[in-house]
Amino acid sequence: MAISRSSGILLHPTSLPGRFGIGALGAEAYAFVDFLADAGQSWWQILPLGPTGYGNSPYSSYSAFAGNPLLICLERLVETGDLDLVDIEGVAMAEGEAHYSFVQGFKERLLHKASHRFWNETTAPRRREFDTFCVEQAFWLNDYAIFQALRRHFKDVSWDRWPGPIRQRKQSALHQYGTELAEAIRHHKYVQFVFFEQWGILKEYANRHGIGIIGDIPIFVAYDSADVWANPQLFHLDEEGQPTVVAGVPPDYFSKTGQRWGNPLYNWERMAEDGYFWWLARFRANLQQTDLVRIDHFRGFEASWNIDADEATAINGQWVQVPGAALFHRLQQEFGCELPLIAEDLGVITPEVEALRDSFGLPGMKILQFAFGDDAENPYLPHNLTRDCVIYTGTHDNNTSLGWWRSLKKVEKDRVRDYLGHNGGDMPMDLIRQAMASVARLSVFPLQDVLGLGDEGRMNLPGKPSGNWGWRFSPGTLNSECTRKLSELATLYGRSRKQHFTD
Repeated sequence: MAISRSSGILLHPTSLPGRFGIGALGAEAYAFVDFLADAGQSWWQILPLGPTGYGNSPYSSYSAFAGNPLLICLERLVETGDLDLVDIEGVAMAEGEAHYSFVQGFKERLLHKASHRFWNETTAPRRREFDTFCVEQAFWLNDYAIFQALRRHFKDVSWDRWPGPIRQRKQSALHQYGTELAEAIRHHKYVQFVFFEQWGILKEYANRHGIGIIGDIPIFVAYDSADVWANPQLFHLDEEGQPTVVAGVPPDYFSKTGQRWGNPLYNWERMAEDGYFWWLARFRANLQQTDLVRIDHFRGFEASWNIDADEATAINGQWVQVPGAALFHRLQQEFGCELPLIAEDLGVITPEVEALRDSFGLPGMKILQFAFGDDAENPYLPHNLTRDCVIYTGTHDNNTSLGWWRSLKKVEKDRVRDYLGHNGGDMPMDLIRQAMASVARLSVFPLQDVLGLGDEGRMNLPGKPSGNWGWRFSPGTLNSECTRKLSELATLYGRSRKQHFTD
């Protein structure tokens, strides 16, 4: 897919304002779309939408297909008649960071109430929509719904600690628990129906206003997920269902022991036997939800760092080749030669990874915060970019650009000033201007940079076990001045366009 010259903003829906403790798919999301359109932007980039697990990370989800119940808008449930207005009166929190635990508690209670009313009072047309949804999404929905019902039944312990028969998905156990937990299973299907109902309407609104959605696919899935429990043959697991090898990255400049992520690694040989059916389904699902998809850790489609599961660190891993080219050929057969994908190709990237990316015409990512070393050949510097890339000021894993700027030593700041040709007195807007002015067809920047936030706006600090993913912006922050600045830059640098793609 050829991307026209355009720009957009990175913001996860959890970072939207609202009175219920976390961003949701309600009025604030529609207002953000309006802001993007008024500011001459063409894209809204999000993080993965799945139900969050460990550490509230969108990259650690209970399903590669399901939506996050925490994002469901309660006011919309009042509009559809699943809740009464009185149900949500008095349920509110002061604006501020996302409070996952609190939100999960009261939303779960209200979603159960909405589910009960749906089954007892909903009119036939919407029930038929639910039935259609369940049929169309049965591939993942049935397993996910019983998985979540079982997790609650077994007090939220990981699936590998369930009784043997259901852990191993024996038919007798599936039938037994499917009967015992029928109401809970039906509830989780309802929750997913509501999530995708709300997301579909929001995406349609965005597209109608000239805004495309950029999604995100983490290459690996969490061990404690419906995906691994329902498809153990697709992963390297032993007879007890435990991983034999896990994912990570080797030691580097930033970590002497590397990073041991712990995700189970794929059994690519088994996946090849059915033509990568699971992957095709995953990409298909994501591209129904979004218009473009960023592939996180694209490097892992050329080779993965395999760590024996009994190793405490990533030091003793090894690179193992992955049939990424075969997978992407199958994706081309499904979606066409111009794949609507962005390759997250950051870090130490080999010529083989670049060849895989380029052979399928995938744009890579360039980060301005990584550009200003003492080497004029730095691939992230604007004068070294090509059109077929996506330039960012920073990502969700970086500090904000103002926080980055403030952390630089004087000699490092001087290099930035020399490159800019002035004193950098308008950070981070100076970096946004560089991204907008670059030759890259697509320019994206976190909303925190648009708002000029420092360390307090950071979304994620990799390696920090808790306290991430909580940042939200305040109501009224996106004022006319923000709109004017972005609109002027988008117009000045030829990025203010209504059409997302060229033929």
